Amino acid sequence: MGFLTGKTVIITGAGRAVLSDGKCGSIGYGIATAYAKEGANIVITGRNVKKLEDAKEELEKLYGIKVLIVQADVNENSDNEAVVAEVVKQTIDTFGRIDVLINNAQASASGVTLADHTTEQFNLAMYSGLYAAFYYMKACYPYLKEAQGSVINFASGAGLFGNFGQCAYAAAKEGIRGLSRVAATEWARDNINVNVVCPLAWTAQLEQFKNAYPDAFDKNVHTPPVGHFGDAESEIGRVCVQLASPDFKYMTGETLTLEGGLGMRP
Repeated sequence: MGFLTGKTVIITGAGRAVLSDGKCGSIGYGIATAYAKEGANIVITGRNVKKLEDAKEELEKLYGIKVLIVQADVNENSDNEAVVAEVVKQTIDTFGRIDVLINNAQASASGVTLADHTTEQFNLAMYSGLYAAFYYMKACYPYLKEAQGSVINFASGAGLFGNFGQCAYAAAKEGIRGLSRVAATEWARDNINVNVVCPLAWTAQLEQFKNAYPDAFDKNVHTPPVGHFGDAESEIGRVCVQLASPDFKYMTGETLTLEGGLGMRP
């Protein structure tokens, strides 16, 4: 029994992915694993139903918790408020509460320069990342207020440092940081924590980026000073668990950055 037993967390973009060596290759799934170990009820969303089903099967088998999967894709051609409202409805119908919202989902056309970026590629990043965070935060707010819960949004060093070939991704992530700061200010009176994590974890997506765009990877992705990339579950996921801890409530109204997946600074 963990300290999150009976609590409910929504994690977007949490389908199971693996690295070429078979280890966990998804930040979302790593976070879900960390929360499962603390006994939380988990709602995971994503576009790929097979990856969601694989995550549900493994988490329920290993940790004895309940996982609700909801296929959801925020994009420029969808009724996105309705898509998100359905996720929230199913969550409340199943678990009756929302204690933590983690906006992790993000798609982008990395490796494409600003001059070559299409509007479609730009919209892909903005809708899947920034707009998704906006819609989920709005829809979950009443329940987070009731639970005095937490929001954890994911940004990136791509926006902080202006990474080559990541204009739309960086713009979406910087928008998420700004949105989070405003929410932290407005929702502090409701005792809702709002924090931002900027991770650098070794994931299947990053592995694919290295293979597809080796030049862009070499220019933008550097091993953290401690000598290794963050682990999706034991480092990124555990920080997200910490941010939902009652002991962390003193951070209400603040924004936290996780640098390189391996250190924190307020």
